[in-house]
Amino acid sequence: MDSGRLFCIRPFIATDAEGCLNLFRETVRRINARDYSAEQIRVWAPEDADVDAWRNRFNGRFAYVACEADSIVGFADMTRDGHLDRLFVSADHQRQGIARRLMERLIQDAMQQNCDRITTESSVTAKPFFLAAGFRVLEQQSVLRQGVSLVNYKMQRSL
Repeated sequence: MDSGRLFCIRPFIATDAEGCLNLFRETVRRINARDYSAEQIRVWAPEDADVDAWRNRFNGRFAYVACEADSIVGFADMTRDGHLDRLFVSADHQRQGIARRLMERLIQDAMQQNCDRITTESSVTAKPFFLAAGFRVLEQQSVLRQGVSLVNYKMQRSL
C-alpha cells in the first residue's frame, strides 16, 4: 500500500554504505526480532560490522537505495546473475510500497541481463513479501552464524 509519501529509487553510491548498514541493523532489530531470538538478532546484525566490507559487497552488483528527502529508507542489491542478496526497508517505512519498487527495479535489471530467474534467501519475516512478489520456496534451510542457527528460505522467481 502506498502512503502518498514521496520517495525515489536511485543507484547506490559508496557513501550510502554506512546509512544502509545502520538501516539494516535497525530493521533487523525492530522488525525481524518478532521472528528471531535476541541471540539470533545479535549475530545477524552485530554492532561491530565492518563498514568497508559492507560497502564492498555492493561492488559489481545492481544496487539501489530508496530515499525520502535526504534519508535512506530502503536498499537492495542483486548479483549480475540474479541472486538478490539484500532487500531491507526502514522499520518506520514498512508497507509503503518501497520494497515493491526496489524489487521492480531489480526485476528490470535481471531481465535486461537475460536472467531466467531471481533467487534469494529470505528471512522468516520477509517470506510473505517474497511469496506475494511471485517467488516460491525451494527449501527451508538453517544457516550458522557464529555458532548460532538461523532459519531462512531459499526462494526463486521465474522471469
